[in-house]
Amino acid sequence: MLTIDDLSDDDLLEIFDFYVVRYQDLDLIEVVISHRDMKRKMESWQSLVHVCRQWRGLVFGSPRRLHLQICCYTQSKSARKTLDVWPALPLVIHGNVFKEPESVEKVIPGLEHRICRINLSLLTASSRIEKLWTAMQVPFPELAALSFRGVSHVPVLPDSFLGGSAPRLQYFYLCTISFPGLPNLLLSATRLVGLWLVDITHSGYISPEAMATCLSMLTSLETLHLEFEPGQSYPGLKSRCPFPPTRSVLPTLTIFWFKGMNKYLEEFVARIDAPQLYQLTTMFHSDIDFETPELCQFISRTPTLEACDEARFIFLCDGAQIRLCQSHPEPSGHGMVRVEIFRRLSTLAQICTLWSCLHLTVENLYIDGVSSGLVTVNTEWLDLLVPFTAVENLYLSELYLIYIALALQECTGKTTEVLPALKNVFLEGFRPSYHHPPEGIAQFVSARQMINHSITISTWHRKSHRDWT
Repeated sequence: MLTIDDLSDDDLLEIFDFYVVRYQDLDLIEVVISHRDMKRKMESWQSLVHVCRQWRGLVFGSPRRLHLQICCYTQSKSARKTLDVWPALPLVIHGNVFKEPESVEKVIPGLEHRICRINLSLLTASSRIEKLWTAMQVPFPELAALSFRGVSHVPVLPDSFLGGSAPRLQYFYLCTISFPGLPNLLLSATRLVGLWLVDITHSGYISPEAMATCLSMLTSLETLHLEFEPGQSYPGLKSRCPFPPTRSVLPTLTIFWFKGMNKYLEEFVARIDAPQLYQLTTMFHSDIDFETPELCQFISRTPTLEACDEARFIFLCDGAQIRLCQSHPEPSGHGMVRVEIFRRLSTLAQICTLWSCLHLTVENLYIDGVSSGLVTVNTEWLDLLVPFTAVENLYLSELYLIYIALALQECTGKTTEVLPALKNVFLEGFRPSYHHPPEGIAQFVSARQMINHSITISTWHRKSHRDWT
């Protein structure tokens, strides 16, 4: 009978591969587990070295294969002393900068060559953080992931941060921390895969032109997240049309998330191309001067986004969302295209203007949401429907059914101009055995039948109540 003692070293290493938790493979932005649980999982390999001398030799003999790392948890009373127990393995600095018994700025010096990940919440006085910035003005040659989450009044990161170079950096997350020298640092971060700049402050402002230029050097960048603090007036946001004839190409960018002023986004996307982009999310602070010609052109020259065949208009309590996607994504996942444009608005006409500029053809149209507080008239709803010349399936929620019905009732004699390819209307809550369709929709369907164009009315069965989220 085969026992564990009969297994070869290669067989044991295969088993260890399944046991060891590879925390460093997790997306930086998705690390939401507790600090102590993260430390336990990342150091799961330590239980193996206590089994026997053979296992200990195997584990320490395969540090790269097993991705061995030691977590230096900043809440520990003797964070640095515990490192002496183990070999000189890569280090992860994790926790809070907030009244620790042994401050992190005292742990880092002398270990820069071993630190591969830093994940800190900065919840203390400025003087304490300034000491941390001073300790980090030297190169960290093995640093692959860096995350700083600050609060208000965090000192500005100096230009000499990380010695001005981060050759192995792959993930970089800054929240509420100004770093004017970021463009220069990114010139050396050629391996960067994910960049999150959250709650960008006025002092941390980087112009759209400078941002596009520095990102063009990041040929491995896959995720970009730009989020500005609300209520800021950023300098230099004046239209510079015409834009430069050549644009920076971000060849591997697949996810782009933006929240801020519309003018900044217009200036930025006019300077970039992202041929592999399949998820675009935009949120705007204000509904003033909402003109998006550059955003529309950016979408139209992005092949993956232009392939969307499904549109959802989702009206929320404080704004509206346009979601574009593919109804039948490819098994590889590359067809999971999603464009979300979320903004505050007071009239439906603003949405109509945006859509008319996109020039996309879709087959499935959803009108949904949780609020009907928009200032609208029937003609505005018709203006929304007119551009959808290829739509075959129309899905209407109960909340907006009456608006669409009244709008369609007004287009008598012009039925071929509104949704000319329509084949099916799906009504939420509609029961053919008990209900008649709203009068406006019934008249619209009858008018189509008179020109030998039949439309079927059916019930919209949601997968869940919040199917649109």
